[in-house]
Amino acid sequence: MLKYHLSRRELIEKCAALGVVVTATSLPISAIARIWDESELRRPTPPNDLGPFYKKRSPQARELRAAGDAGLPLTVKGRVLDTRGEGLEDAKVEVWHADHFGKYDIEGYRFRAQIPLEGKGAYSFDSVMPGHYPARVCQHVHFLVSAPGHKTLVTQLYFATDPVFEGDPDKNFTRDPLLTSRELVRPVVLTGDPKTMRAAVNFELCLERL
Repeated sequence: MLKYHLSRRELIEKCAALGVVVTATSLPISAIARIWDESELRRPTPPNDLGPFYKKRSPQARELRAAGDAGLPLTVKGRVLDTRGEGLEDAKVEVWHADHFGKYDIEGYRFRAQIPLEGKGAYSFDSVMPGHYPARVCQHVHFLVSAPGHKTLVTQLYFATDPVFEGDPDKNFTRDPLLTSRELVRPVVLTGDPKTMRAAVNFELCLERL
């Protein structure tokens, strides 16, 4: 059986063509449909600085953490979506960040990867919580996300548990001058006892159409 997926705009226009819906305003049906449809769109993920440590041709991997790596184990997962909420299965997600001591690997590809996507644009990777380094205020993970027909997104993930925020990222997120959107600061779920503690963060990535 065939399945049809219509946007709200397409649905209202078809209903108008069939006489199922009429309007008492001076606006044409196409304009009303566009306004209604666009009001339901998701906001694209705010962009953020690319930074000086990006490297091309990072390897594909979901496991960035190696045995013996210092730092709090971290799992980041989410989905790559368009503004209609549809998963972008052909997206490319690149991530990179500093190690526990705040150092970037500029010689190799430690804590750098292109993350293979799962179904419906889902992604996940395991790493360690990045440390602070002198040129930046906050802990962060860099993302470079692209997909055919969409604007490339350069952004960063920040952590609500960062000591810089003193427990109040709503008030203190502007302490990092490069952090221009509170939306990029995400809750951190901690599990396990002190010896086996792990952190988990959900970071949804929404791309805007060209």
